[in-house]
Amino acid sequence: MHHTRLHLVAVLALVAVTLAFAGVTAVSADAPPRPGTDDSELDVNETATLWSKAPNECLSDAEYEERYDEQRTAMQELGNCTDITFKEPPDTAERWTAYDYESLEGGGTETSVYPTHAELTDSVLIADAHATTFAIQPSTRVHLDADETVHYIAPDGELRGFVDYRVRLDSNSSVQTHGIEEVRLLRDDDVLETIDGTQTPTFEYELDRGGSATLTLEADISARVEQDLGNRTEVTTDQVTVSQDLEVEVYDLRASIYHASYPNGDHGVAIYQAQPWHGYTLSDDGEARVRGVWRYYTARDTGWDELTTSTRGGRETADSDALPVYVHAYPSEVGPRTEPIRDGPDILETWGTESSSPEPTIHENADIDVVSEPYTRSYGLALRHDEIDREAIAVSGIVRGVSADLVEPDGGSERLIRESDLSIEIVESNATATTLRVELRDSETGAPIMLEDSLIGPRFSLIGTTSRQGYITVGDQEVRTNAAGIAEVTVHQPGIYTAEYHPGSWRSHSPAYLGDTATETWHPLATPTGWFTLVVDVVRYALPFAVALYAAKRIGSFLKMKDTL
Repeated sequence: MHHTRLHLVAVLALVAVTLAFAGVTAVSADAPPRPGTDDSELDVNETATLWSKAPNECLSDAEYEERYDEQRTAMQELGNCTDITFKEPPDTAERWTAYDYESLEGGGTETSVYPTHAELTDSVLIADAHATTFAIQPSTRVHLDADETVHYIAPDGELRGFVDYRVRLDSNSSVQTHGIEEVRLLRDDDVLETIDGTQTPTFEYELDRGGSATLTLEADISARVEQDLGNRTEVTTDQVTVSQDLEVEVYDLRASIYHASYPNGDHGVAIYQAQPWHGYTLSDDGEARVRGVWRYYTARDTGWDELTTSTRGGRETADSDALPVYVHAYPSEVGPRTEPIRDGPDILETWGTESSSPEPTIHENADIDVVSEPYTRSYGLALRHDEIDREAIAVSGIVRGVSADLVEPDGGSERLIRESDLSIEIVESNATATTLRVELRDSETGAPIMLEDSLIGPRFSLIGTTSRQGYITVGDQEVRTNAAGIAEVTVHQPGIYTAEYHPGSWRSHSPAYLGDTATETWHPLATPTGWFTLVVDVVRYALPFAVALYAAKRIGSFLKMKDTL
C-alpha cells in the first residue's frame, strides 16, 4: 500500500512537471489561466487584464507566492484584487482568442464535443451534431442600459466556429464514410462565404452595409454506414444541416460634420453619429481630443466555460481549455470630456438620450466604475477651440479599429458666425410704467435679425433649418424680435434693465450670431411727467396732514387764551 501511494505521488508530480513545461494549464470558470502559464504572445501584464468575470481574491504577496511558488508583477496583483479597465478598446481580447482557439479540438468518429449552449441535432446515423460560433472579432459588447446589451461587430473581421458530431453505430455496423462536407457563413440568409468541411472553420468576412444582422454559421454533415445482417449487408446514408444564428449590429460608423468660424479666429465643429462613439481627434498632433462616456474591460464568454464529450456510452462535462474573450463597453463616471483638461476644446452642447444605468447587465464579479444613475448617451457634440485642424478630424468607434466616415451635408458644412448689435431705449413712459424698445441687428451688415418662435426643443433642432431660434431677455421677460429686428417690452418697477440676446446654436443657422447685451435705466423721476406726478402726489397726500396740523394749532391757541382769562 505504501509503495502504491509513493508511485501515485510520483506520477502526479511527473504530470505536473510535464504540463508546466508544455505550457498547458488546468482551466475553470473561476480560475482562468494564470498569467505566464500559457504560450500566447501576450505578456503577463496583458494576460492579467483578461478575466474580469473571475472572482477577485485579492491575495497578499505571501499568499500568492505560497500558492503558486512564484512572485507576481504589480499588474498581476492589481488584476487579482480588482478588474482593470481601458480608455480605448484593447486588442488583447482578439489576440488571446486567436491563440486559445488553436486548443479547441473536436471528437472522433463516435465522439462529439460541444459547449453547453450548443444547439444539438440528431438524425438516423448522426447524433449531437452542432455548428457553434466560438468568437467574432473585432467586436464589442456594449452595455447600453438595464434592458439592452448590443453586440457590435466590425464590418471586416473574422468569425471562428466549431462543428462536431458523432456517428451512431451498432455492434454489427461499420462506417464507410463520414465527414463535414461544407461550412457556410450567411447574413440574413444570403451566403457570404463557403469553405470545405472542417471542425474549426474560420471565415474572414466583409460586410457591405451596417445595421442589425443575423449571421448564421451553417454546416452540412453526412455519414454512410454498412450494417451486417448475416446473410446480407445493408447500407444507410444520412445527411443533416446544422446551424446557429448570431444576432449582431454591424458597426458601420458614419458621422455628419459641420464647421464654424468665430469672429475672433476660434473654430467650431459639430459632429453627429447615430451609434455609440469612442472619441474625437481634432488636431494633427492628437493633442486636442474629446473622449466619450465609454470605458472598456475584457471578459471571457462564459458559454465556453465547459465542454461536454458525448459518446454512445454517455456524456461527460469538464472545464474547457478554450476560452474566447470579448471587449465590453460600459458608461463610466467620466465623460464626455475634453483633453487637455485646462486648455482643451470647450463643449458647447451635448445631444443624446437619457438611459438607465446598465449596472444590472454587468457580471457579478466585474468590479468596474459603471454609472449607477441614469446617464446621457450622447450622439453629438458642438465644440469650440482655438486650434482645430479640419483635415485631421477623426471619430473613433467603440469597436477596435473602426473609425467613422465623415459625411458633409448636401447644403455644405460651413456655418458663418457674426457679431450681433443689441440696443435698448425707452420709447414711452409714465409714472407707473415704461415701454422699452429692443433692437437687434447684424453688426457687420446692419440688417435686422428676426427671431421666430421656437416650436420644437433643441434636441430635435435640425441642421440648416431656415427658422432662427434664439430669444432676448429683459429682466424676467422673454421676447423675440419681428421682421424689423424690433421687440417692445413694458416694465412697471423702477430699476436698471439689461437686455441680453441668447442666440440659437450656430449648427442650425447660417449666418449665426454671438450674443450681446445692452442696458437702460428707468425711474419715474427721470421724466417731467414723473416729476409732475410726484408733486401732485406729495400735495395730495400732504394736504390732510397740513389741515390737521393747522386745526391742531388753532385749537391750541384757543385753549391757551382761555387759560389766561
